[in-house]
Amino acid sequence: MRLLWITENYPPSSGGMANSCDRIVRGLRAAGVAVDVVHLSRRSLPARHGVRTVPLGRDPEHALRMFWTEICPSAASYSHIVAFGGTYPLLAAPVYAAWAALPLITLLRGNDFDTGMFSLRRQPVVLEALRASAHVCVVASSTAAQVGALAPGVPVTWVTNSIDTEDWQILPSEQARAAAWRSTLGRRTLGLIGQLKNKKGVRLLLDAIVAGGHAERFHVVLAGELEPGIEEWLSAHPSVAHTVLPFQDRFQLLSVYAGCDVIALPSYYDGLPNVALEAAALGIPLLTSDAGGLADLVDEQIGFRFPAGDPHACRAAVHRVALATDDELAALGAAGARRVRERFDVASETDGYLKVLASTQ
Repeated sequence: MRLLWITENYPPSSGGMANSCDRIVRGLRAAGVAVDVVHLSRRSLPARHGVRTVPLGRDPEHALRMFWTEICPSAASYSHIVAFGGTYPLLAAPVYAAWAALPLITLLRGNDFDTGMFSLRRQPVVLEALRASAHVCVVASSTAAQVGALAPGVPVTWVTNSIDTEDWQILPSEQARAAAWRSTLGRRTLGLIGQLKNKKGVRLLLDAIVAGGHAERFHVVLAGELEPGIEEWLSAHPSVAHTVLPFQDRFQLLSVYAGCDVIALPSYYDGLPNVALEAAALGIPLLTSDAGGLADLVDEQIGFRFPAGDPHACRAAVHRVALATDDELAALGAAGARRVRERFDVASETDGYLKVLASTQ
């Protein structure tokens, strides 16, 4: 197999989607699949082995058409065309696949679908990509039925995100610094990490902390890009002790994870965020909604889950976190780490994609 892999999200771009794309590509290459990555980018990037950068610039239509001119003579050498996330891959890949008479595999990520379906600009692009696909892969089991309803007859497979745990560990020095910091707070630390957009439910969680009368029990750590209005909310609620940190590189976040007793993902809708897997792999219990792939990962055996968007259930989950003992949190964290190792490993993720590719040859 040889894949023409088209994406907007690939290192050195930052964020969870770029990390996921890199991990999946590395897994497939290690399994013997040739993958030619085409990185559609708004900025100039250095040359990288196995990666072709297509600068979209101010005229993306021209850039995408010119790229077809470039690859047309060698298109027959590929077995599949893969679209991984983003509007332009979903726009271009179905056309390339049709012109090359190759099967299109669409790896649907959370935002592509959850918000793309309600975007006047993006909805036609997403629908066309789904209906033109030989196979669609989703990262949340609940998304499969939704895709099937919009693209009847197109096979849809749930292939969950994964994490490589071998190099994902908190150093003893980071643990010691974090423990010393937490000892000065006298409160349980509750972390929200990543691009904290509207869909992430940050305000829902903060309101639940106050409404439940638990503001004095928690110190909230917000690490990442905050949705509009959160800083104003924090200023208006001085009883909620908090620390705001800037968006950081994935490995820089290890020290942030070390400082958190619980990681919260109270999303209204989501895929399966890397943050959830990263926290669970480190033995940190999770407080999450049941949105998207979070329902596939989290239950009461490894954390605290509530129905997405339900303020009363969110308040009840916060209450359970507040009353849990340190030993109970440690047991939940240990169970979460075992679950990630057993069910969300890279080998299983790679095998899932290999089976999809083999089924469409």
